[in-house]
Amino acid sequence: MCGSRGRDALGRYDEDFSFVSPVVKYLLFIFNFIFWLIAMSMIGIGVYARVVKHAETALACLTVDPAMMLLVVGVLMFIITFCGCVGSLRENICLLQFFCISLTIIFLLQLAAGVLGFIFSDKARNKVTQMVNNAIVHYRDDIDLQNLIDFGQKEFGCCGAVTYTDWSNNMYFNCTDNNPSRERCSVPFSCCISTKDKVPSIFPPFSTACFTTVCVCVCACVCARVQVINTMCGQGVQEVEYIEAGNVIHTNGCIDKVVDWIHSNLFLLGGIALGLAIPQLVGILLSQILINQIKDQIELQNYNLRHRADPWR
Repeated sequence: MCGSRGRDALGRYDEDFSFVSPVVKYLLFIFNFIFWLIAMSMIGIGVYARVVKHAETALACLTVDPAMMLLVVGVLMFIITFCGCVGSLRENICLLQFFCISLTIIFLLQLAAGVLGFIFSDKARNKVTQMVNNAIVHYRDDIDLQNLIDFGQKEFGCCGAVTYTDWSNNMYFNCTDNNPSRERCSVPFSCCISTKDKVPSIFPPFSTACFTTVCVCVCACVCARVQVINTMCGQGVQEVEYIEAGNVIHTNGCIDKVVDWIHSNLFLLGGIALGLAIPQLVGILLSQILINQIKDQIELQNYNLRHRADPWR
């Protein structure tokens, strides 16, 4: 009877038989529910980041605003996964088709973006350079953007888009003679080379303060050599020679550093791309299977209705 799929001896389906598999149905629901929760989290973080900002600075760099990007992606994911959740539970073909088509479009757009980015790598690089320079202009206007730039410059050991003098595009770091800013001709602290050997300490290893501290707490004496971070290490570096500036800050631009990192981590990036593609393909496959099962179930119900009205049909 296992291969008869709920049929009797005459080949007719049982009254309680259903083509819709509960495994596929609830697996698709759980799949969408997990990403629906992720979308809610992204929207919450994005809304919080937008609320705590000043209104006049929030619109200053909308194209590169991390909070706005998080909101857009979160809202889009929320709508798609909501349709997937409701469509799978209610066995609604329209919602499932919207979910399937949306995932397919997003997957194809990502694939096309990757191919076009590889083919037109020079244009993509120029576009990214323009975005980074635009972000540098609004560095002091947006705290999220400032933290993102600082994180990137620290992680990649770089400064500016192409070179460290790109920071002259910012009104605070501008190197013109009529700039009244105290940060004139400087660069952010995230550009500085963080070498502990170059950082001075308050107490010498065997100073009187250390011995005084030992009498109070031995552990405190062990940690008495406190390191002081010089946050003004990039002061006026745009006015000095390139080689001299290289002793204090990273002089290479972030674009070249990121390109070098991409070339040396192609397998990692390929794994990330595959990790992003697999959930989308799984969602497309499950939704399409469920849609076909629902259509078969509708045909079965219509057949049963016709058979009851005219048993000889």
